[in-house]
Order: sequence, then structure tokens, then C-alpha cells
Amino acid sequence: MPLSDTAIKNAKPKDKPYKLTDEKGMFLLINANGSKYFRYNYRFNGKRKTLSLGVYPLTTLKDAREKRDTAKKQIDGGIDPSENRKAVKSAKAESAANSFEVIALEWYERKMTDKSEDHKKRALGLFNRDLFPYLGSKPIADIKAMELLTALRRIEARNAIETAHRALQICGQVFRYAIATGRTERDITPDLRGSLMQAKAGHFSAVTAPKDAAELLRAIDGYTGTFVVKSALQLAPLVFVRPGELRQAEWGHIDFEAKEWRYFVTKTEVQHIVPLSAQAVAILQELKPFTGNGRYVFPSTRTPNGSRPMSDMAMLAALRRMGYREG
Repeated sequence: MPLSDTAIKNAKPKDKPYKLTDEKGMFLLINANGSKYFRYNYRFNGKRKTLSLGVYPLTTLKDAREKRDTAKKQIDGGIDPSENRKAVKSAKAESAANSFEVIALEWYERKMTDKSEDHKKRALGLFNRDLFPYLGSKPIADIKAMELLTALRRIEARNAIETAHRALQICGQVFRYAIATGRTERDITPDLRGSLMQAKAGHFSAVTAPKDAAELLRAIDGYTGTFVVKSALQLAPLVFVRPGELRQAEWGHIDFEAKEWRYFVTKTEVQHIVPLSAQAVAILQELKPFTGNGRYVFPSTRTPNGSRPMSDMAMLAALRRMGYREG
């Protein structure tokens, strides 16, 4: 006789587990502790197997029968329902491991260790408030540029234009980290270049207040352009030299042992000695494998051999892109 809701409800536990049979291979297992499990016996490739269909009463008799019928259709189609369930669980686990939220937090833990607590708080708040609710659960490889733009437009809608640009910059760093760790193949953030409202321009030369200076430094840290330009922007506030002198810095003038940068200014006929802080040395050491084979520390992108320095427009264009302009 097929099972009924009443029979299942009234089934009492015994000293040992026992079964109440339904039909088409399904049965209810009543354990000694009173728990009740729906099960389905089937054969696949000549082997007898059992599939779990759920726990009563969270899974009703109707639900269990629907799951059994789905499993039977899979068997008829040459699919082992037990192996299919394992594959689905594995795919979900892999999808969760490759989600934007998991990768972003992994990036945060690895890349933000040397940042200030205020910087960390801002980045984490941006993730939790503006990005994770809409993109967090999605596999990063499946996120489309329009989906990211929709999330950024929500930030714009509350008139937080600079925050939207900062969010795009941080997303670019997360996507590039995902590429480096094999979780996606491309960074979609360049596709959104020019799609956000223009941030209100500020005067770079007038950045004197600590709060404004901190905002500029955060913008530089999140800059998504070329590594050479970003390095120049990061080094500038550490050496306090003219932009032209920085652009034309030569590796032959950098003394890592003495932690000094020595160069001769032809116009004034003065030998300049610029002490290099630990932070400045770290920036230069990280850059040296990229440009150290050439003459200039910051070479032009048009001269791969490093025979010409970066143009004066390179840094200005980068500052404009971040919402600043020269005084």
C-alpha cells in the first residue's frame, strides 16, 4: 500500500530503524531517535543504489515523490541521480569559491595589509554596501560589464561620484587578482571607461589640507592605468621634486645602498641629492625589473628600450582621469 500523510505522521520509533514502503522504490526510514527520512532504492548499470529524498516533515510526502519521479527520469535518460547530485554540489561549491565576494575578500586580505585602518575601512564598506549585495554571489567570470555598471550607477544615484569611480578602480584590482589566480580570463572594468559621470575636478596644486591630501593618495593607490605611471604618481609625494625632474630620473643616478637619488640640474647648475625613504626605495625596487634595463626610471611607452623618458602629459592625464587637474 502507498504511504499516506497520516501513516507517516503516526509512525512511532522502535528499538531499531525500520521502513514504511511507498511505491516505485521509495520508502520512509524511521530511526530509533524518531527522525524520519525519505529514501529511494534504484538500480543503475546493474548496481543497487539508494538516494536520499529529504527529511520529514521539512520534506513532505508530495515533495519526496516529485524528487523520486525526477530521479527516475534521470535514470531513464542514462544519468545516475546520485552522481548527478554530487556533480551539482561540486559545481555549486566551485561557483561559491569563484564568487566575486570570495575573491574580493581574498584580495582584500592579501593586498590591503599595509594600508591604513581608514583606507581598509573605506574599501570594506564599499564592498559590503555597494558591491556585494548585487555582485557578491556571482562567479566573477560570469559578471558582465553592464551588471557592474548597474551597481556603479546606484552609487552615482546618491551623488557619490568619486565613490563610484573608486569602486570601479577597486573592482579592476579584484578582477586582475582573479586573472592572476586563474578564476577569470579578463578584466571587464576597461569596458566601462567613460561610462561614469565625470568627477568634480579639483586643483592638484592646491591640495594642502591633510584630508584632501589623503583623498589624493587614495586615488593614486587605486589608479588602474599603467604600472609605470602609477609608480611615478606614488613616488612624487615622497621625493618632492619637479614633475620634469621626476620624469627624467635615470637608473644610473639611483643609489640603493646609500638610499639616495643624485642628479645634476643643468639650468641651475646644482647637484641635487634626494634622500629616499624606505617607501620610495620599495617603489623603485618593484619597478626596476620592468624598466631597469633602460636609461630612464619612467620611460615613454613609445620607446620599449627605455631611451626616452615619460612625456609630461602622462601624469597629467592620469590626474585628470582621477578627477584632478593641474593648477
